[in-house]
Amino acid sequence: MNRPSFPPYLALLIGVIAISTSAIFVKLSAAPAPIIATYRLVFSALLTLPFLFWTRGVGQEIARMTKRQWLLVTCSGAFLASHFLLWFESLQYTSVASSTVLVTLQPLFAFIGGYFLFQERLRLLAISGGVLAIAGSFIIGWGDFQVGGMALWGDVLALLGAMTVTGYFLIGQYVRQAMSLTAYTLVVYTITSLFLVAYDLVLGYPLVGYPAADWGWFFCLALFPTLLGHSIFNWAIKWLSASTISMSILGEPVGTAILAYFILGEVLTIPQWIGGGVILLGIFIFIRYNQPVKGGEVDGSVLSTTEKPA
Repeated sequence: MNRPSFPPYLALLIGVIAISTSAIFVKLSAAPAPIIATYRLVFSALLTLPFLFWTRGVGQEIARMTKRQWLLVTCSGAFLASHFLLWFESLQYTSVASSTVLVTLQPLFAFIGGYFLFQERLRLLAISGGVLAIAGSFIIGWGDFQVGGMALWGDVLALLGAMTVTGYFLIGQYVRQAMSLTAYTLVVYTITSLFLVAYDLVLGYPLVGYPAADWGWFFCLALFPTLLGHSIFNWAIKWLSASTISMSILGEPVGTAILAYFILGEVLTIPQWIGGGVILLGIFIFIRYNQPVKGGEVDGSVLSTTEKPA
């Protein structure tokens, strides 16, 4: 496998900063959660489309995709669509802090998936760092969690959102070993958009008629947390494991809490300061003592791309 052209861990930092804006833009929009999710991905696909013509060989690469690759990327799109629907809906019922903390608990599921699908073995110190970072997330959200009522329902939706985005990253960890970033992101964003549009049509959500400000927030969601966030993660996952990506995303509540203070007027509490420091320390320990997945070390008995093109 070729060496990365950019430091993967620096890319992760940029990606985490970018995705920290996601919950803020969702809160600022008055549109229904499914519509916000839909246009985030529609605009993301449209912004990625020009690279189909600017990057040599992408069209041919997509045309040569195997049946298994199409199946896996379709599943990836379904997971990503479900993640956005569940998470954005959770923000309608619970606070930014609670929702973001719960949705970033994906390392718990990534550790399990990485163990069974990719035979990843984590060092004890790396696991300790992961547990520490997760504990920091709970410190941030502890005083903000609400028990009972619709707030609890919002927390459940956010946790389900963590499970689905883990599935998205685990599939991406495998598929990206054989696909370029442009081909993978264009196909998966397009498939995700189709799932979301179908969801809106079935449930009767109008696709037009929203204020100009909402369209601006839709575009911001596509540009910043998706193209500068998820797309960067999709690039880095060729060299790093889903567990490492998921661990880095635990830094999102820190960035979101700071942005919520300046933009939404939410107060930064002492637990948030302490929790943020614990998260950053835990992420540092995990990355310091965890080794990225090497190309070609995926167990072919679990997943394979050796089929003939469809």
